[in-house]
Amino acid sequence: MIIGRLKPSRLNLKSKAEIAAMRHAGTLASQCLHELLAAVKPGVTTQDLDDLQMAFARKHNVIPAPLGYKGYPKSICTSINEVICHGIPSAKEVLRQGDIICVDVTLIVDGFHADNAATIGVGEVDPIGQRLMEVTLESLRRAIETVSPTARLGDIGHAIQSCVEPEGFSVVRDFVGHGVGKAFHEPPHVQHFGQSGMGQRLREGMTFTIEPMINEGTWRAKVLEDGWTAVTTDGMRSAQYEHTIAVTGNGVSILTVQNDEGAWEPPGRCLDL
Repeated sequence: MIIGRLKPSRLNLKSKAEIAAMRHAGTLASQCLHELLAAVKPGVTTQDLDDLQMAFARKHNVIPAPLGYKGYPKSICTSINEVICHGIPSAKEVLRQGDIICVDVTLIVDGFHADNAATIGVGEVDPIGQRLMEVTLESLRRAIETVSPTARLGDIGHAIQSCVEPEGFSVVRDFVGHGVGKAFHEPPHVQHFGQSGMGQRLREGMTFTIEPMINEGTWRAKVLEDGWTAVTTDGMRSAQYEHTIAVTGNGVSILTVQNDEGAWEPPGRCLDL
């Protein structure tokens, strides 16, 4: 979930103890996301998913970070079809066969944030929609593989762009990944497009999200009158996947997974995260 622009400031490099705390938060955020994805089916409303998230938060005594953040009214974001990000759950919004939906979950656990998202089909999805999800997920994998203390932010964006654009899809420019920790949004900006070898050098202890938003058509976006919901300007579909990661001494650790190795974890009916 990305809102507005970050003010330039010093990086908040995390200690090993802080990263361990963020991994605990990430484990719960991943578990919550997987439970919500498992509930996706025709006839379910996006408010139903928000209610499930609130039940999870109460059960585990954690805080849904989006709720009340800059006035956002719900605990998760639910972005269907042409919605790129920040879709607001509603009892009037009913999932239909063939839709694609991105569910974005951020939890605060013992003061630390963990942010993750995934897109899933509602029942059977047409081949182009399925390919859009597959390519978006692959772009996230390739981006994560570039992360190390010798890499630069531009390497991340380049990996995503070079994966997506040959497939005929486009990379959203208006929303970016972000640093995360005790604050929801910290430096740095993590653009999902760019040039290899350019941009800020990564450093051990950096923690941030990578969350490519990939469109079926144009990359251009507009925000609706509610001030939150961002949609494609051509009405074509968008997909997104997201992990919170930490830069380690020799590479990268994925914090929003349900094991200790930082490996990709299969979330049931969703594409493998």
